[in-house]
Amino acid sequence: MLDVRRVLLLVEAAERGSLTAAAEALGVTPSAASQQVSRLEAEVGQPLLHRLPRGVQLTDAGRALAERGRVIRRELRGAEADVRALAELDRGTLRLGSFPTASASLLPLALTRFARKHPGTRTSVRSALLAELLEALHTGDVELALLWDYEWNRLDDPALEMVHLIDDPTVLVVPANSELLDSPVVSLAELAGQEWIIRADNHPVAEVLRRSCRLAGFEPAISYESHDYQEAQAMVAAGLGIAVAPRLALTNRRHDVRLLGFATDVPAPTRRILLARTAQRAPTPAVTAMSGELRSVAQKFAGSALHRAQLGTVR
Repeated sequence: MLDVRRVLLLVEAAERGSLTAAAEALGVTPSAASQQVSRLEAEVGQPLLHRLPRGVQLTDAGRALAERGRVIRRELRGAEADVRALAELDRGTLRLGSFPTASASLLPLALTRFARKHPGTRTSVRSALLAELLEALHTGDVELALLWDYEWNRLDDPALEMVHLIDDPTVLVVPANSELLDSPVVSLAELAGQEWIIRADNHPVAEVLRRSCRLAGFEPAISYESHDYQEAQAMVAAGLGIAVAPRLALTNRRHDVRLLGFATDVPAPTRRILLARTAQRAPTPAVTAMSGELRSVAQKFAGSALHRAQLGTVR
């Protein structure tokens, strides 16, 4: 295998007409340049240039190798430009993982900000269940993912580096004309006689409701199982029952439902929204930039509607 650096030195010597000029261009001493050419000649088994009183002249083998070397140099310069463009976020693709609630709340603003600052970098988003997102992180199918957990299913994976972005409290969803709105917060124990709308298919928020109600001393009576939060809101508005949901899931709240916070006697669980990447891979510039945008957006949410929801004053 030929030493690429020696081939590139030969190219410089061919173009500049002397080893001294080639050495100066490459930042090495003339004696070091001469030694490297001698080693290259030993590698190929024949002379590559004639040393003249003034400069050098390439042999046929030297001209053939120098021509190939120009192609190698051009490709290396192209590779350097590609890497530089990726470092400066002028090209490339960032692969993100997310879940529906985050995709409908935190992610859009972060994507918009990222695209405005780095129009040359493409982003692709894969929305999936928690287990699928974890698998995609480990396999490298996504470089960065938004995840979530509750206190009873904390994510603890040493292969992942996770940042806690924001707390997402559980809120109560009631009709706009509900008598429950007379109080700024509601005790779960007071809701024992209510009909409940839950998420179907063993959705995590259904487990949140059941755990919370059992702590308050009752089993919830289920009147409807919905398949998304918009459907749940519609059934609440229609009077079929009340529901619980993470605050971020209700960013697009219907006009005919209201949100209430819970009293602290039996606090409803709060989930953590996490940003994760694999610990063994150094973050790319694109991953670092998007992480910053997501942290900024999370802070924006925490300081506005989400905070008011925690105080039980979102109407």
